Amino acid sequence: MELYIEQLDRLIIIDAGSGIRELGDHMMAQHADGTPIKAEIFLTHTHWDHIMGFPFFAPIYLPSSQFTIYGPVTYEEEPLKEVLSGQWTYRYFPVRHEDLSSKVNYVNLKEGRYDLGDGLALQTKYLNHPLLCLGYRYEFMGKVFCTAYDTEPFRNLFCTDPTDPGYDAATAAEGEAAAVEANHRIGQFVEGADLLVFDTQYTRQEYFQSRIGWGHSYIDHAIGIGQKYHVKRLALFHHDIQRTDDQLDALCQQYCVSKGEDTEIFFAREGMEVNL
Repeated sequence: MELYIEQLDRLIIIDAGSGIRELGDHMMAQHADGTPIKAEIFLTHTHWDHIMGFPFFAPIYLPSSQFTIYGPVTYEEEPLKEVLSGQWTYRYFPVRHEDLSSKVNYVNLKEGRYDLGDGLALQTKYLNHPLLCLGYRYEFMGKVFCTAYDTEPFRNLFCTDPTDPGYDAATAAEGEAAAVEANHRIGQFVEGADLLVFDTQYTRQEYFQSRIGWGHSYIDHAIGIGQKYHVKRLALFHHDIQRTDDQLDALCQQYCVSKGEDTEIFFAREGMEVNL
């Protein structure tokens, strides 16, 4: 996903899945006159579908290009650079990381607040995913853009069945309170956003039938957060790869009908542009 801040002529790219190849080709065409390409790339996490397009991102092979890559450390104690550079080895690709021509800097992120300069502020939030995954909240000139790419509702991890021999009422209550608080913090993180891009891989039925714990949300959950925390526009994102276009159209008719709520809801699609 590309976030372009026109006032600063500043380009931010979020994640590097298969779509970054086409974005790279677009950037190359825009800079066909030889002007340097400069961008900041924020990785939410390093699962394969979020980094697999990197080796095919053409601008990274130009000597004049400059990139700063931000992301969480998600594999033991290895720094972000070591995690990513594993793709550029002869075992997987004909170009090694140390042979990249562009200037690339790596910045490890944790949960917190960061000043990105020029009046651009960033807040990061750990999401609920099997691998450490960050949500991003960018704020600039009174506008707020948020992402929660790979996450699912926090839930009570303790036994809640009173008939189970392992059930403990106090522990169950404590677990429930912790889950409610964690979900509330996600809501606070996205509160008032002008645009929120939220993981909606599943329908409610799919999620509760067999996908709990897989690290992805269902549509109703995202809409509930958006409406409760006064998000202005909600982009439903990270569609299940098995979903057909006809199925997505049907879900759009079901969920994207205005009922007078304040939150505008739509399905994100390739090539879509949203102005804030």
